[in-house]
Amino acid sequence: MNTVPTPSEAPERVPWYAVALTKRWLTYLLLTAIFAGTCIALSTWQFNRREEAQQEISRVLSNYEASPITLSEALPTLDTFDPDDKWIPVTVTGTYLSEDQFIVRSRPREQQAGVEVLTPLLTDQGNVFVINRGWLPVLPDGTENYTFPAPPSGEVTVIARLKAGEPAIPGREAAGNQLATIELPLIEESIGYPTYTGAYGVLDSETPPPIENPPLAAKKPSLDEGAHLSYAYQWIMFGLLAFIALAWAIRNELRIRNAETDEGKARELKRQQKRAAQPTEEDIEDALLDQASH
Repeated sequence: MNTVPTPSEAPERVPWYAVALTKRWLTYLLLTAIFAGTCIALSTWQFNRREEAQQEISRVLSNYEASPITLSEALPTLDTFDPDDKWIPVTVTGTYLSEDQFIVRSRPREQQAGVEVLTPLLTDQGNVFVINRGWLPVLPDGTENYTFPAPPSGEVTVIARLKAGEPAIPGREAAGNQLATIELPLIEESIGYPTYTGAYGVLDSETPPPIENPPLAAKKPSLDEGAHLSYAYQWIMFGLLAFIALAWAIRNELRIRNAETDEGKARELKRQQKRAAQPTEEDIEDALLDQASH
């Protein structure tokens, strides 16, 4: 004969899967997985950024202080450039086209707004190699009528370090001799000479030296790889914490739903006994006052 449970009997324990596998919690699981996947993608991006920074540091260490080679050795054609040759010093002889100088806008340095000065160098072979002669601060009056420090006149021998040309930026256009980026094909079109469009040179020295003070020379690239590694680990931790938070939320609902079962009541009684055995902050303060009074 079947017995009907009385109101005094404790309900049956709800198993974990009866909570975790409901539609609501499965939806939360999907959202958590999407969030964690985004975190992993951002972590991978930071790892890739760190790898790029390490490659750049490796180029600086191997190329920056190397002995200069001729421009024709480094750039056998006008429109090609090997990224691994970045920062290699090259030596080139020619004549500066001082009437065709350019400035590149929006080049801050040490939190100060400024521009960079580009001067085409007409080589003995009849080609133009663009030299970045350095940096100038923005004009105090806010105008854009820059006076270029005169480069050495006549034949000059230049040592410069190679860098790749820069792409155009949508929405930012050239205005006269003012450029948005070091867009070498645009310079070639403007001056009308065959121009090296794969790379340009960051000035190291000029012989003979200029009569006027030149623009401020470029700094040696930093060897600091940045905080990409710590950011990558942080994104991984965020992804893990999302699953930990989900598991805690499921466990908390399960505890609430099983609070009236025998097992739930036993756990609650055990927690109460544990809390009672631990002194409160008031108990600790009273004990210290008692010790101080004796």
